[in-house]
Amino acid sequence: MSGSLLAIGKTGLYAAQAALATTGHNIANANVAGFSRQTVVQATSAALDTGVGFLGTGTEIAQIKRYSDNFLNTQVRTAQASTSGLESYYSQIKQIDNLLADTTSGLSPAMQGFFKGVQDMAANRASVPSRQAMLSSAETLATRLQDLDSRLGEIRTGVNGEIEASVTAINTYGSQIAKLNEQISNFASSATRPPNDLLDQRDQVVLELNKFVKATVTQGDNSSLTIAIGNGQPLVVGNDSFQLAAMVSPTDLTRMEVGYQVGTKVAVLPDGALSGGKLGGLLEFRTETLDTAQSALGKIAIGMAFEFNAQHQLGLDQNGNKGQAFFNVAPAFVGASINNAKGTDANPAAELSAKVTDPSKLKDSDYEVTFNGTNYKVVRQSDNKEVGTVTPGANGVATFEVDGVELSFKNNARNKDTFLVRPTIDGAANFKVLANDVSQIAAAAPVLTSMPLTNTGTGKISEGKVSKDFLTAPPTLPVTLAFDETSGNLTGFPAGMVTVVNSKGESSQVDAANVKFDNGSTYSFGGVSVTMTGKPGNGDKFTIAANSSGVGDTRNIAALGELQTKNIFNNGTATLTSSYAQMVSQVGNKTREVQINAQAGNALLAQAEGAQADVSGVNLDEEAANLIKYQQAYQASSKVMQIAGTIFDTLLSISR
Repeated sequence: MSGSLLAIGKTGLYAAQAALATTGHNIANANVAGFSRQTVVQATSAALDTGVGFLGTGTEIAQIKRYSDNFLNTQVRTAQASTSGLESYYSQIKQIDNLLADTTSGLSPAMQGFFKGVQDMAANRASVPSRQAMLSSAETLATRLQDLDSRLGEIRTGVNGEIEASVTAINTYGSQIAKLNEQISNFASSATRPPNDLLDQRDQVVLELNKFVKATVTQGDNSSLTIAIGNGQPLVVGNDSFQLAAMVSPTDLTRMEVGYQVGTKVAVLPDGALSGGKLGGLLEFRTETLDTAQSALGKIAIGMAFEFNAQHQLGLDQNGNKGQAFFNVAPAFVGASINNAKGTDANPAAELSAKVTDPSKLKDSDYEVTFNGTNYKVVRQSDNKEVGTVTPGANGVATFEVDGVELSFKNNARNKDTFLVRPTIDGAANFKVLANDVSQIAAAAPVLTSMPLTNTGTGKISEGKVSKDFLTAPPTLPVTLAFDETSGNLTGFPAGMVTVVNSKGESSQVDAANVKFDNGSTYSFGGVSVTMTGKPGNGDKFTIAANSSGVGDTRNIAALGELQTKNIFNNGTATLTSSYAQMVSQVGNKTREVQINAQAGNALLAQAEGAQADVSGVNLDEEAANLIKYQQAYQASSKVMQIAGTIFDTLLSISR
């Protein structure tokens, strides 16, 4: 009897001792990240059949239970991946938001200052000081655009560095999880005896992994975990881990891409393939905001240079020479894939160059150009739509225009040769002033109009204007127009067709021999336009002649000033100023959106962590109460053993 009582007390003593040790373990690890509280689960030992009934034999430890809920753990991991991605995105985009919206260092003050200089020059009849001020404001504008692009380039370089660091961290966590899988599999011989602390360590590493990329967790064999990222690419399978690689883009050496490594081969993953976590946030920021902002800034620079040059070349400079290009128009960025076939001296590699030909048709997109063995296929990346094909001719020569961008091919391409075309990404970086002297500013118009004092009527002719047609097929000047009162015609136009736009804005094409005089109508021929008003007398004459001097004439500089409000982009619906304002607004709205979503994500994460802590967290007050309970159980079991010993001693004394 005493023997069984002693055994019963012993089991209780061991159980209480284990409970005390487990409680102490909980208290010691209360502040350890990822630790889940544990408790001793006791079970009744098998009873002894005495013939008259079953006699209890004490207790036993069934398991050391770990309080962890897979559903809550998954919620925390998902919330962590989302929040980390949003915080990563916000930390980057707020830099661009502050940069573009700054009222001092942003583009708006420099652009306004430049056009003010142009307008001041027109108002001061192109005096030397006003010419110098205009040229200085142009240099300021160029410097501002270059500085903004340079800052965006610094942000891009920083993103590249963080992508590399994130890939290294992901690979490290993948290796740790695989190693923990192996250790857990070795110890997890029974579901009732899991290695709790190792399981906690692995769950914490998986949570840390989700700070860098969203990971999908699947329970594998023998208590292991299978981890997948992106579009299902395995990162950890059992005891094996796979690697990501940070690599330079095959078509853009300034761009860091993420590749998935299988053996010795690395496949580049699309930016959208990896979502969530710091890495996902960085890739999303670069694609949605950084690339878009830098291309939009470049589009403004190219549009500005293109339109300003077009008008400037219609004027005369101070020396009476035709105007030249005032700003440099940056060529489109073209990146040939490093995987393209290498050429030889006899058969050089295929080449592609690109330039903007019509800013109004530009789309906010890059283009992928691929040769399929017969044709070049052009795909617009913003909507993944094929926008055209072109078949190269002899020696691979071909020209193709898409969305206001001219693509020029040469040399014979090989199957699967690929090029990346980014029409405006370098626009701001390469924006610069080509005029280096105030005398080169083409402020004057190339034509003059006049009327002899002998005219008898009230007819008047406006100052002449010219269009781009004047550069390609100018009329022979001077042209003298005469009014015939009998027929009502204006005679003297060069042979051909004259475009007439009446005072109501209605346009028509009229043969030069049958042009009627109409008060308020504009007449255009050979790139020259004049407006006629009043009522001329019979035989009244009006002369259109070439301007031989660019001094004191400000008609072209006035036309250049009007470019500030000219609709240049989006099929002639957006000005330079409105395009920049739209760009700033888009970045600002996206910044606010990401900020609010990040705040909401933090709240959801805190809520999920709170629910998880309710199950897995260590409550020190509860553990202190357990200490007292298990201490009393230990003391009571000791008392049982003490009584069993006393009974045994009594039995021995009787036998003596």
